[in-house]
Amino acid sequence: MNTLELLIGGKSAPAHNGGTFDRIDPFTSQFATRAAASTVEDADAAVAAAQSAFPAWSTLSATERRKRLNAAADALVALTPEFIATGVAETGGTQHWFGFNGMLAAQMMREAASMTTQITGEVLPSDVPGNYAFAMRRPCGVVVGIAPWNAPVILGVRAIAMPLACGNTVVLKASEICPGVHRLIGEACHRAGLGDGVVNVITNAPADAPAIVERLIANPAVRRVNFTGSTAVGRKIAQLAGKYLKPVLLELGGKAPLLVLDDADLDAAAAAANFGAFANQGQICMSTERVIVDSRVAAEFAEKLAARARSLRAVDPHRHDAVLGAMVSAEAAARVHSLVQDAIEKGARLVLGGEAEGALMQPTILDRVAPEMRLYSEESFGPVVALIHAGGDDDAVRIANDSPYGLSASVFSRDTARAMNVAARIDSGICHVNGPTVHDEANMPFGGVKDSGYGRFGGKAAIAEFTDLRWITVQTGPRHYPF
Repeated sequence: MNTLELLIGGKSAPAHNGGTFDRIDPFTSQFATRAAASTVEDADAAVAAAQSAFPAWSTLSATERRKRLNAAADALVALTPEFIATGVAETGGTQHWFGFNGMLAAQMMREAASMTTQITGEVLPSDVPGNYAFAMRRPCGVVVGIAPWNAPVILGVRAIAMPLACGNTVVLKASEICPGVHRLIGEACHRAGLGDGVVNVITNAPADAPAIVERLIANPAVRRVNFTGSTAVGRKIAQLAGKYLKPVLLELGGKAPLLVLDDADLDAAAAAANFGAFANQGQICMSTERVIVDSRVAAEFAEKLAARARSLRAVDPHRHDAVLGAMVSAEAAARVHSLVQDAIEKGARLVLGGEAEGALMQPTILDRVAPEMRLYSEESFGPVVALIHAGGDDDAVRIANDSPYGLSASVFSRDTARAMNVAARIDSGICHVNGPTVHDEANMPFGGVKDSGYGRFGGKAAIAEFTDLRWITVQTGPRHYPF
């Protein structure tokens, strides 16, 4: 049985102590991947390799860096079959989901490549005669990216693409759930010729994650950290970053609301909710967890949403025709099922679904979800959508903001001005009018507020996250001093 090795300094290597761990297919319960279980010494080695590669990578011309990142995008596309096979086995996602992952990840790498010539500065006015002042952005150094399992190609690439474009070198700490997928990202970068040590990938056993993460963040050579994952883990990352005075970008959990106003196109809203709630089994940070629907159209909307969702069925994710596959584990499905049962016991109406068997959970719609139910406030991260009735626009906004989360949202109305006014009052980093809550593009400023994190991935917004702003002056004439 082959063991997936670490990528450190351009070379594959076993863990320092030879340790390994296994990832099991959540649907078949069969072996999926055996990977090297990094030690803290391996974490140190990965950072050292990135630090060693930094001077050469950071001083490459923008055009050369762009060329190499575009080559990495090509390599990601070429590895799509491997991403699909590995991803389905490790996470239970469908083949179509991983095909989409590969496509968007390549777009993100190409968008990052285009940013190499957009890292600009400015001339600042100075009160000192003969003094020219400049604000200039420069690479910060080694960046640690910690990526999750739910959209692993997209989010693994996002963790490294803009840091690389800005002239930094990176260490990608793979998710314990999809070590094979994240190691393939490193393979793509290696094949593209980015340079030894520019991208390093380490994998670790689940029990070792806290020690590995702290060792990475504590390393003096690490100058930035980015993390995508749960709010609970994000808080721990933020505490560590604060302890060691490291800037950190956090993209965390969500409880995305989709607001259906009384004048909405209900067919369009139902289509968006169906997609947003059930894509990738609801295991997306932007998933439509709450549909806040005006009570005057709630019954009709519920029928339309149920009619669409009845055509969906979670099946073996290894099937080529699977639209919905397995959840990441049977334990995850059981947790989501417990949220459904709690809501039913407290008075919610089960419109559709509710069945769970192993890691498979069928699309589920619950109507009249109320604050006393766990599903009202807890992130389900599963194929469940809660319908909550609102008594007009103001009430809908109140309910939307009655959450610690603030990542994505959407508003449906035939009156665009009305929808925009409602959208402006929702506390979220992202809001779409007449579109789904699940929507990402490589060049957009992606991130949340409140318990959904802080900072922005994507396009020009990410340049500030992964560079240092430096003030430089040039004195061109005599300087007067007070003594």
